[in-house]
Amino acid sequence: MGWMADERGLEKTAANHVPLTPLSPLLRAADVYAERVALIDGDRRWTYAGMRERVSRLASGLVGLGVGPGDVVATLLPNVSAQVEAHFGVPACAAVLNAINTRLEEDTVAYILEHGGARALLVDSQFLDLAEAACAGLSHPPKIIEVEGDGHPLSGRQDDYEALLAAADPGFAWLMPQDEWESLALNYTSGTTGRPKGVVYSHRGAYLSAVQNLISWRMQLYPVYLTIVPLFHCNAWTHPWMVPLLGGTMVCCRDVTAKAIYDAIADHGVTHFGGAPIVLNTLINAPESERRAFSHTVEVFTAGAPPPAATLAAIEPLGFNVTQVYGLTEVYGPATECIWKPEWEPVSGPDRAALKARTGVLMPMMEEITVHDGAGQEVPRDGRTIGEIAMRGNVTMKGYYRNPQATDEAFRGGYFRTGDIAFRHPDGYIKITDRAKDIIISGGENVSSVEVENALAHHPAVSLVAVVARPDPKWGEVPCAFVELKPGHDPDEAELIAFARERLAGFKTPKAVVFGELPKTSTGKIQKFELRERAKHL
Repeated sequence: MGWMADERGLEKTAANHVPLTPLSPLLRAADVYAERVALIDGDRRWTYAGMRERVSRLASGLVGLGVGPGDVVATLLPNVSAQVEAHFGVPACAAVLNAINTRLEEDTVAYILEHGGARALLVDSQFLDLAEAACAGLSHPPKIIEVEGDGHPLSGRQDDYEALLAAADPGFAWLMPQDEWESLALNYTSGTTGRPKGVVYSHRGAYLSAVQNLISWRMQLYPVYLTIVPLFHCNAWTHPWMVPLLGGTMVCCRDVTAKAIYDAIADHGVTHFGGAPIVLNTLINAPESERRAFSHTVEVFTAGAPPPAATLAAIEPLGFNVTQVYGLTEVYGPATECIWKPEWEPVSGPDRAALKARTGVLMPMMEEITVHDGAGQEVPRDGRTIGEIAMRGNVTMKGYYRNPQATDEAFRGGYFRTGDIAFRHPDGYIKITDRAKDIIISGGENVSSVEVENALAHHPAVSLVAVVARPDPKWGEVPCAFVELKPGHDPDEAELIAFARERLAGFKTPKAVVFGELPKTSTGKIQKFELRERAKHL
């Protein structure tokens, strides 16, 4: 018998075990960093003590509206202070946060609200029309709370967010999770079916994701973080829950422009932000009139699409150190990082940029990230054999909400199957070569090719349609439609684009339409790989 066979008296107790939750860092920060600035939004700023009070009032106010443990509270908010507060205030009353993409069209927003069963919906004035239209046809619409937006005064049609907080209890006792596996957030991700799937995050997973991000970002005390990644994207990669761990400051960026980013760096000393490659291009191509001087190096995580080597080469001299990360909504955002090796330091020019453009290796809280062949076996690390990226570890979703079949398929064989195609370098670094699911990533947004195809297929002149990604210097990728027409019909490109625009969000609308017979296999399946090649040369 081993020395530790008798473990009587070594059980979990209140003294030695507390469920992990990303709420804990804010409670600590409100004590340890009480007077430090926690949050900046335009000309408003709040200390950690002040932020805790507002979060407590929000949790109290939601309970007053009838929100109970396990209920869903949705948001339609840009990167403003209320969205940050919701990331703490919603789980502080034991509810589940559902931050909805503000760029979606009415039909999809309605689907998400219905599928998630939201009890309340916090909406920026800018998106109130969208919210009201989406709620109009719901069997049990959520209670709408309007948040006044910059340049968008309150409508008076709904209850006011600030009034809700003012009437609530600043001493509300937070309802901390009894089990760290309890659900914290519900995030809807685009899929090849066109209908988004609800990805469920746990308190444990979000806490560990937040910790691994600050490790991978080499963060020290008092970082200044700029909210470029939308807070509705994987909860901004869990960054709102990361910043309080080090007493940092979150600076809200409502509208992502080069001027706004340069101003924030110069005025507030921003040290970190994340963003898609389009954000890097925006900074690179900004006119001198929009730039501001700064003396420190800004650390940047970039993801959403593999950044071109030319972009990485151009951004570095401007004062930004870029690290490529890769992940999916299902793994809380970033799961791999392209760790820079000291021996690479002498490398310059295109070769340096190519190293930075690698997808990378697993982040600290992930257990394993590998590349599997069709039989589920690891491919050789030879820099050329491709397979599917597979992951497992603590920073993986609980599953898809109300969709056990999709969850089982995603977790087949004990790994999360990403659907992304890659090879591995001899040193283990992964490099993505393609997106197996035909998802188009435009400006960091996922676009389902099937959803766009379905919209165009409703046009009376369309016989057959296939949508693929076309490379774009600004957006990374944009949807490109290839259409076979029915006999006797002759619409032009502008007509079909306008038709799609009536049914889709702007970023999902095709930017080009090509007419002609589509290439097919002997069984009639459209050969999208050939269309991608054609799209590259348009």
